[in-house]
Amino acid sequence: MNLPKGPDSLCFDKDVFMKDDFDVDQFVAECRKQVQLEEMREDLELYYKLLKTAMVELINKDYADFVNLSTNLVGMDKALSQLSVPLGQLREEVMSLRSCVSEVIQAIDNQLSKHDDLQKKKVCVLRLIQVVRSVEKIEKILHSQNSKESSSLEISSPLLAGQILERIATEFNQLQFHAVQSKGMPLLDKVRPRIAGITSMLQQSLEGLLIEGLQTSNLDMVRHCLRTYATIDKTRDAEALVGQVLVKPYMDQVIVEELVKSNPNGLQLMYSRLLEFVPHHCRLLREVTGGAISSDKADIVPGYDFLVNSVWPEIIRGIEGRMAYLFNPGNPDIFYERYSVSMEFVRRFERQCSSQASVKRLRVHPSYTSFHNKWNLPVYFQLRYKEIAGTLENAISDGLEAAPAGSVYHLQVSEVLWSCLLRCWSDRVYLSPLAHRFWKLTLQLYSRYAEFLDEALTKTPAPEVTKEPTRPLPSSASSTSSRTSLDEAGSESGSPASLSTKQLVHMAADVEKLQEQIPEFSEMVRQRLEAIGFKNFTIVKDALADSKARLSGNIPTLNSRMTQHLTERCCRFLKSASEVPRLYRRTNKEVPVRASAYMDNALRPLHQLLTDSTGLVTPSTAQEWLRVTLSDCTQRYYETISEVLSSVRKMEESLKRLKQARKGAATVTSTGANGGPTDDAKIRLQLALDVEYLGEQIQKMGLQPTEISMFSTLMDLVQEARELAEQN
Repeated sequence: MNLPKGPDSLCFDKDVFMKDDFDVDQFVAECRKQVQLEEMREDLELYYKLLKTAMVELINKDYADFVNLSTNLVGMDKALSQLSVPLGQLREEVMSLRSCVSEVIQAIDNQLSKHDDLQKKKVCVLRLIQVVRSVEKIEKILHSQNSKESSSLEISSPLLAGQILERIATEFNQLQFHAVQSKGMPLLDKVRPRIAGITSMLQQSLEGLLIEGLQTSNLDMVRHCLRTYATIDKTRDAEALVGQVLVKPYMDQVIVEELVKSNPNGLQLMYSRLLEFVPHHCRLLREVTGGAISSDKADIVPGYDFLVNSVWPEIIRGIEGRMAYLFNPGNPDIFYERYSVSMEFVRRFERQCSSQASVKRLRVHPSYTSFHNKWNLPVYFQLRYKEIAGTLENAISDGLEAAPAGSVYHLQVSEVLWSCLLRCWSDRVYLSPLAHRFWKLTLQLYSRYAEFLDEALTKTPAPEVTKEPTRPLPSSASSTSSRTSLDEAGSESGSPASLSTKQLVHMAADVEKLQEQIPEFSEMVRQRLEAIGFKNFTIVKDALADSKARLSGNIPTLNSRMTQHLTERCCRFLKSASEVPRLYRRTNKEVPVRASAYMDNALRPLHQLLTDSTGLVTPSTAQEWLRVTLSDCTQRYYETISEVLSSVRKMEESLKRLKQARKGAATVTSTGANGGPTDDAKIRLQLALDVEYLGEQIQKMGLQPTEISMFSTLMDLVQEARELAEQN
């Protein structure tokens, strides 16, 4: 039934009312997600009116039919009762017919079932007959040969023997098939001893014929024999026989522990002799089975792989049984040599296989897996790990020792780190199955070195400034000798464990060098990984980038430590500016014409830094160290100069007040003997000369005074002091 269509503005679909699973609560909940309850009620009322109108129209349309409905049904019950009797009779007839048909179908099914059973029994009987015929036929062939006083193993013609065995094998194959299909039959149990005798005789005949063919190099005999083995599905038996008769005696002669130990290259010579076995002793078998290039495809006997199933197992059995000491990883250098020679032997043996399929069969052979598992590579790596990581740890325990002469690095620990990284991937250490382990060790070495730098920079105590009485300035602030005759107070001092400027420079230089060599090292690792088929080099580059970032993470700390160290050493002498008043007050010294001696001592560490860092770190790095250090020193120097000038001004004002209070009396003045500049003017001039000298030295260091924070402010301060001194 179709409901009338409502306006498009309704918040619900009219068809939802006709669903069998209509639920009022769910309907209201869905509508409330779209509109409010008042609007939903209005829409329902509107649609109710539409339904009511549609119902009235429907009634009016069929009103005549509704009115005549009762009239048209008059006499309908009598007509129905007249039809009920014929319909009942028809029903009984149909049921009777159905019963008869069911009985016929059941009888047919029973007959078919008996027929199927007879067919199965007939097939079983035919199979048993075929088994008996095959047994009798084989026995007849054997009896005919015995009647000629010639056994199946000793026939004058080897080719005839091979053809007879092929006939027997073909019949025996059919016999085996029918015997398997007739399993469980009583007659088969009676024939089974005869089948066992035929099987034993056939195997003995084939073994003898195969051995004879191999010993006499009879190609046709070997071909017939192998084809017979394949016919009776005994290829594995033929391969095992070749392994025992042909391969094992040769291996017993070659794989001898005493011969290997008696020669430095004994293992390699042994493997060479083992590889010679295939071309010299397996030529006939490879020609018959298609392993040789000259094999005729028409005469190839498929289904055999003597290299994989005969030669290889005997080689591994001999090595594992008589050369077990090869797998001892106690000496990693010897173990590496033995493993490398052995894996080269495996690769050369694989190249002797006739096809890629043969190589795949070799690699999944149990003896192949067993041979590789014998090499205890995890233990070898642990020994290498202790050796390499121990070398780095020993260098770390020695601290920041200088690297040997001729090294591209400046610290011993950096030189050792690089040698350890190269050793991980060197020819005498790296093994491709351990690539993932050596890669992990590489990242660990980088991380350990970065951690060592971090500890050296953060845990090593900073050089402390020795607290001592303020030194008096030299008697002549303008003499050259006074600037060079000071004691070594400007040298690096502090506890013995503190870092020196040279050590910090060496650390920065080595970090830069290691980062520069990461691309070269990455290329070496990439070549190693390409050799084992690794393709995703992006993760390798990302990991090395992380290691590079880990090293770079120490640079801010190193820069901070360097500038802090230089600042302390320089400010130790800049504090001497507070002694300038004592140098000129009431001493009648001459007017200063050059900077004080303490300035040279204060700037000596910075000049030494430039000398030590030349050719080690980039100029920009050294300039940044100088800029930060000079900015910090200028800040402190400004505070000291400001205090001195303030003290001079206060002293000057105090003397003026005292002079005014004692008018006419004899007083001690601050003027020179000849009425020259006052002592305060000399002090101001000296400080101005010192600051100007600082600016000159900043330029000599390759910087501009404008790059040094607070220097312009300091310069303004002493310029004002100079002008005041000139006025006096």
